Amino acid sequence: MEEAVGYSSIVCDTQTPAEHPLVLKHDRYFLITDCHGDIDPPGHCSLGLFEEDTRVLSHYALKVRGGRPSLLAVQSPHTYLGQIDLTVTDAEFDGNRWDPKNCVHIRRELLVSDRLMERVTITNYLPRALDYWVELALACDFADIFEIRGWKREKRGQFLKPQKERKRLVFSYQGLDGAVVYSNVHFRQAPSEITPGGARWTFKLPPRSPYKLEWEVIGGKDPSTSSILSGIGLDDRKKQLDEAATRWDAQCTRWVTAPSELRHHLERSIEDLHALYVDSNGGRVVTAGIPWYSTPFGRDSIITSLEALSLNPTIAVDTLRCLARYQGEKEDAFTEEQPGKIMHEIRRGEMARNREIPHVPYYGTIDATPLWLVLLHETWRWTGDDDLVRELLPNAERAVEWIRKYGDIDGDGFVEYAGSATGKGLANQGWKDSGDGVPFPDGAMPEAPIALVEVQGYVYDALLRMASLFRTFGRHEQADVCRAHASGMREQILQHFWIEELGTFALALDGKKKPLKTVTSNAGHLLWSGVPEPWQAERMAEQLMSPDMFCGWGIRTLSAAHEVYNPMSYHNGSVWPHDNALIVMGLTRYGLTAPALPVLRGLHEAASYDDFQRLPELFCGMAQTPGMHPVCTR
Repeated sequence: MEEAVGYSSIVCDTQTPAEHPLVLKHDRYFLITDCHGDIDPPGHCSLGLFEEDTRVLSHYALKVRGGRPSLLAVQSPHTYLGQIDLTVTDAEFDGNRWDPKNCVHIRRELLVSDRLMERVTITNYLPRALDYWVELALACDFADIFEIRGWKREKRGQFLKPQKERKRLVFSYQGLDGAVVYSNVHFRQAPSEITPGGARWTFKLPPRSPYKLEWEVIGGKDPSTSSILSGIGLDDRKKQLDEAATRWDAQCTRWVTAPSELRHHLERSIEDLHALYVDSNGGRVVTAGIPWYSTPFGRDSIITSLEALSLNPTIAVDTLRCLARYQGEKEDAFTEEQPGKIMHEIRRGEMARNREIPHVPYYGTIDATPLWLVLLHETWRWTGDDDLVRELLPNAERAVEWIRKYGDIDGDGFVEYAGSATGKGLANQGWKDSGDGVPFPDGAMPEAPIALVEVQGYVYDALLRMASLFRTFGRHEQADVCRAHASGMREQILQHFWIEELGTFALALDGKKKPLKTVTSNAGHLLWSGVPEPWQAERMAEQLMSPDMFCGWGIRTLSAAHEVYNPMSYHNGSVWPHDNALIVMGLTRYGLTAPALPVLRGLHEAASYDDFQRLPELFCGMAQTPGMHPVCTR
């Protein structure tokens, strides 16, 4: 096999993220380009076309006569469709170089379905014809998404020589597991020249007569996929996706709001959910976020389903079933699988197939199992679907058994984690799973096993809910056991986690049962679970809304009064919308609507500043300044 000459290496350390990237998503495909629609420089770690955890396009740059075009506008009316308008000046075409005028308009229409499709329309507004050319630079590194995120690999598979045809260019790569992955590029209009690095068209561009080019990129393990040459074009595929989006919208709750901006946020969120709702292992599931977590993801999929129950409970039903199919059956130190445990994350790229990473699936999460039980009960409350409960009750029994047998590592009554035994999994296994995400106030790291405060609340809530389900479905003895367990657990939480001088609960207990007296948003989740006494809830509300926690845009993950605080960190001072949403749900559970409203207002204002009217995964915890927008992390 010959080495390829048209692939690109990963570029991360010296490159900044793309400014205002365009992000498109549909089912298992997603695309991230810069604002011009390019994946450039080659191998940029923030950009690419991805299919099943593999980057099937790592260089994608449109070049035209007249130099790099200037950006006029970038729009994304749907999660699967983007339009970019560019222009070239007349400076190279005998125009006034001191006063150049826009003369060539270039429109790029990009659509992601089960492939990437693009149509480029070039229009000449000079009164004479131009000798013109267009180039499309292409390369494929077939990098695993973990590799792009910075995972160092000792070796890689083999790049095969690109295959050229009249209207087709095929890149291929054989992974270490022996599987061959392809990236097929099909051109509707035959290029004047095809090389291993792309294609070039030369043509006469008459005045005011648009010239169109169209192509597509299909990744995967099948080298003979149907293509644009024999199939439908961009307009027909767009019509299919539009119809599917209309059907999805009709299945969802309709919201009417007075502020039009809030309506736009809701509409964008509903469409984004559709983009994240994918086929997986014979069923459907809502995945986590783009780009790094576009995969079935225990905790994230569950919380999203919980928060979307009022919108469309089918999401929750499908997520419950998907995660039940992957429920742990045996003990495995590499994947951290245990009987009854709900998975954390599953991957399908080369590194997972080759078992370089434990995500096959990976079970290193302490909270997905109790949260799955919470979702099962809450879905039943919303739908009244007794058949669903009967179907999943065996899974629920195994999940409860996991809490009793495996969750409590040292027998103290709390559910803890000890971190990855192999070093390839997560050290911290709650939702703040970064290496420094569970600190003492001075930044020191606790010894394992670690009992997170919010996890104890999830377990308490899950046990109460299972007591209700067991009793409803005639399992009275199991119901009594769960209720007694929950009651004792609540007493333990109140006794060991409450910090009177702080007016809140400790972040966690370390391996020596020493409380981490770190003021964090984690404790706010206890309100959602219904653990605190009413007087404690009132003190917590005051503390959560104090200036060191509430920055104006939302509640910080960690108090600004602590030495370890960093507003730009992932978990030690940033603001997470999902975290705030659970806290708001908890505040309203206790009737504390007054402190909940500023949080909702802050998140609404933060979304209003986004170009596409959506909230990011997180943003920096700097204090809100009048007239200024929130600062997003990179």
